[in-house]
Amino acid sequence: MTLHIAGAGMAGLCAAARARELGRDGVVYEKGNRAGGSMLLSSCVVWRYLDLDAFREECPHGDRELQAAVIERLDDGLAWLRSLGADVVWEETGNPRTVGMRFDPRSLTDALVRAAGEIRFGESAPDGAEPLLLATGGFQGDRNLVREHIAPAGELMLRANPWSAGDGLRLALVRGAKLSSGLGEFYGRAMPAPPAAVPEERFVELAQLYGRHALVLADTGEEIVLEQISWSEIDLVQTIARLPNAQAWYVVDEAVLEVEVRGRTVREMIEAARGAGGEVLLPNELGVDLPDTYRYAVHVVAGITHTIGGLVVDAGGRVLDDDGHAVEGLYACGVDAGGFSAGGYSSGLATALVLGLAAAESALRD
Repeated sequence: MTLHIAGAGMAGLCAAARARELGRDGVVYEKGNRAGGSMLLSSCVVWRYLDLDAFREECPHGDRELQAAVIERLDDGLAWLRSLGADVVWEETGNPRTVGMRFDPRSLTDALVRAAGEIRFGESAPDGAEPLLLATGGFQGDRNLVREHIAPAGELMLRANPWSAGDGLRLALVRGAKLSSGLGEFYGRAMPAPPAAVPEERFVELAQLYGRHALVLADTGEEIVLEQISWSEIDLVQTIARLPNAQAWYVVDEAVLEVEVRGRTVREMIEAARGAGGEVLLPNELGVDLPDTYRYAVHVVAGITHTIGGLVVDAGGRVLDDDGHAVEGLYACGVDAGGFSAGGYSSGLATALVLGLAAAESALRD
């Protein structure tokens, strides 16, 4: 039996490598021209919350069974990645809420490609292929699906590979699959707004991660106030997505310029935006009356990295229908599978790793 895998991002590669370990053939179909998906463009930190209670608190609308699988299996999964020869950059996450490690994205991609076996670039899985494991990476690359489910008030900046455009979602729905919670949610970052030049190799470097330290204004000048901006700022980015043009201004006081976020100061992030051609103004140029201590106004746009909602699956990656029954021969992993982090944020790479392994095991066992 051959396991057919749609997508050569982290989830699909993990599934293919696990299938080979179990002595079975697998073929990975990647419609793009390279492996690694959006993992290759990321900071490549693979992490989990400290325990299930913390996960539930951070992502209250997510599926408890899926969250428990991440808590239970991630540490062994990280050891497995290291055993494949992937280079570790950091042994920890730098966040007291989480545990995990940071890999070099190129090294991790190369290690998984070596372990995965046959990859066919520029191809989609053939019609009728079974068992079929969907790992196409979500639907953020399809503007129509983004408009339908996320409904931003402007065009989101695609902060991901261009090939994750809902192929898995569409195929599964035709076969009777059920959609998960969190379809209107996404993980992303505030990025320098156009006319800034933001090539994919600078997605991490150009992220503006200081929204909770800034005064946030809509393009209209209205102040945007959230009750409490989360540590990940995902709630702020989703709020910006629903402002006119999906854009806002981060207005920064001199007192926070040396605050460090994920290894960079606020000042350094502002200068990176300026260097990329982004709009960095004096606050008084916005026509808003502010104290003299405000030094910079940075124009940002909501960038989307991956969708949070997707297909309903069980902890073995089996795609489920409206009645909770498994759709025969169909599996999903990575962010094609929804329900992990609805209502909050968790590591997309962790779900790719854990469910990629589990889905391959289920497909071969079933």
